[in-house]
Amino acid sequence: MASSALRDELTCCICLSIYTDPVALPCGHSFCQLCIEDVLDTQEGSGAYKCPECRAEVQERPALEKNKKLHNIVETFRSSHPEQEDEEKHSKSILEYYCCEDATCICVSCSLAGEHRGHQVETLNEAFEKKKEKLRNILEKLNSKREETEKRVQSLQELKRQLQGKTGRLTEEVADLIRDIREQLEALERRVLSEIYRQEEQVSLQVSDLIQQLEIEKEELSRKMGHIKELCNMTNPLTVLQRRKSDRGDYCDVDEEQRHVPEASDMLLDVNMSADILLDINTAGNKVNISGDLKTATGTKKAQGHPETPERFDCNQVLSSRSFSSGRHYWKVEGSKLGVWLVGIAYHSIDREGDYSRIGNNNKSWNLFKGHNNRYSVRHNRVTIQLPYSASCRRLGIFLDYEAGRLSFYELCDPVRHIHTFTATFTEPLHAVFGIGAKAWVRINEPE
Repeated sequence: MASSALRDELTCCICLSIYTDPVALPCGHSFCQLCIEDVLDTQEGSGAYKCPECRAEVQERPALEKNKKLHNIVETFRSSHPEQEDEEKHSKSILEYYCCEDATCICVSCSLAGEHRGHQVETLNEAFEKKKEKLRNILEKLNSKREETEKRVQSLQELKRQLQGKTGRLTEEVADLIRDIREQLEALERRVLSEIYRQEEQVSLQVSDLIQQLEIEKEELSRKMGHIKELCNMTNPLTVLQRRKSDRGDYCDVDEEQRHVPEASDMLLDVNMSADILLDINTAGNKVNISGDLKTATGTKKAQGHPETPERFDCNQVLSSRSFSSGRHYWKVEGSKLGVWLVGIAYHSIDREGDYSRIGNNNKSWNLFKGHNNRYSVRHNRVTIQLPYSASCRRLGIFLDYEAGRLSFYELCDPVRHIHTFTATFTEPLHAVFGIGAKAWVRINEPE
């Protein structure tokens, strides 16, 4: 009797066999692990989980706690009652029905006369197939939902890639736009600054030209004043009265002339009146005759027999012996009415042979040229500029400002006329230079 009572205590109420891997629900009742898991699976989706024995309900699927002590008792009982194995196999064979209302497996007797009498029951196979069909439907729905979710993920990822690409392009466009605006602003700044500097240089050149012209006019006035003083100091009345009529221009129109000269007392330049400019005969071409005072160069058709020197030109040109490497300098020259001649400046390093050695045909020389037609032109680095001036008196003033890089030519007529100004950056000492055609001459005049 004790053995029978113990067996009852060790019997699962679901499979009516001795416990296999017994586990306990929160209510304290124990079942075979597989039996209670099957019951809980059938209750999935019903809204509540019920204990098959006491009908206690919980909302969430309960955790199964393994009952180790009960497991040990079952194993001890089985080892001492081996005959129970056959009995368990037989008892399990009678569990052929499933109670739909209680969601549990039952035997025939329970469905007919036991506590499940009157409940809706069906065979285990039918319940099993229905359960599998239900699970397949759930699996299909979950699979469809998962595919839809996957498509949404892919769509969002594609949207993200498009957004990143659009952001990258927009970033590049904005960067390019800002870079273009910056370049345009920098170019505009350069243009504006260049125009400011150009206008400043232009005004400065105009003022400098005016200053230089006034200085030259001042010198001419001083010359006239000296001439008048000379006349005033003469004691012979016939000498004074018999002066050429042309000399009267030195003093007859002084008042008229002064009315056209602006005040320039505040703009006087520290000019070196170069009276010591002499011609360097060692540089003179073989058809250039140099006067004994080294002041006049005359072009000839006959070779002069100058000794050969490395510095001698092979054309009708000659340099001054003096050079200028700084400061402001002014000298006066006079050219013949007939023939062609030129005056200007050149570096000592200018070539002495060939076409490139001619004054104005290179970047080392600058000249003012008087042609056969009595017209002036200027030339530098093979570029010629025809000037709208004809030679009037052929007496010229040449002004050199080395640091400012300016070379100006003035015609010392009445009034003084500015002819042209070169601007450059001088890098070597400069010499006065003269070029003479056949039967033409150029003379360096003494400052008065």
